[in-house]
Amino acid sequence: MEIEVKTLDGASAGSITISDEIFGLEVRPDLLQRVVRWQLSKRQAGTHKAKIRSEVLRTGKKMYKQKGTGRARHGDQSAPQFRGGGKAFGPLPRSHAHDLPKKVRALGLKHALSAKAKALSLIVVDEATSGEAKTKALKDRLAKLGLANVLVVGGAEVDVNFARAAQNLPYVDVLPVQGINVYDILRRDTLVLTREAVQSLEERFK
Repeated sequence: MEIEVKTLDGASAGSITISDEIFGLEVRPDLLQRVVRWQLSKRQAGTHKAKIRSEVLRTGKKMYKQKGTGRARHGDQSAPQFRGGGKAFGPLPRSHAHDLPKKVRALGLKHALSAKAKALSLIVVDEATSGEAKTKALKDRLAKLGLANVLVVGGAEVDVNFARAAQNLPYVDVLPVQGINVYDILRRDTLVLTREAVQSLEERFK
């Protein structure tokens, strides 16, 4: 598959051939869902905690005598049905992470890239660099390409000025090629790859 290469100013910079095995697959939404769920589950803190009955600091004395009152039989006040009592089956600290085979993760990334290519939401640029770390200047350059909600994936190292200029743009994410992932690709309308990023991805999936 051949795709036009542009500069950040909107000019043409030739063309590049991208692999159909990475960017031309028939998209499977079930794979994308599995990988996104795996990503989001892994990053959950899992620090939620509620006190159970044995952890509540209340008196252990029996509320009233067992018989003769005409009321229900109760023990101490830390039971879950009482105000201030412990939580029945409350949340406890745990890890939400679950396993996902490496082959499924790699295939999910290919399908995410293919989804952007199929939707014509993939742009390849010559390079993602900026002469100065000015947000307004970068915003104007992206506007020439019609980009407002975008993920920009650079090479092994992201240009410092470009990354700093993009920090204050609310719907612009910048990642090195090693950090590319399914969730960040799908959450933005457009995916922008540099020439170096395309070459790195093709070498990675050889």
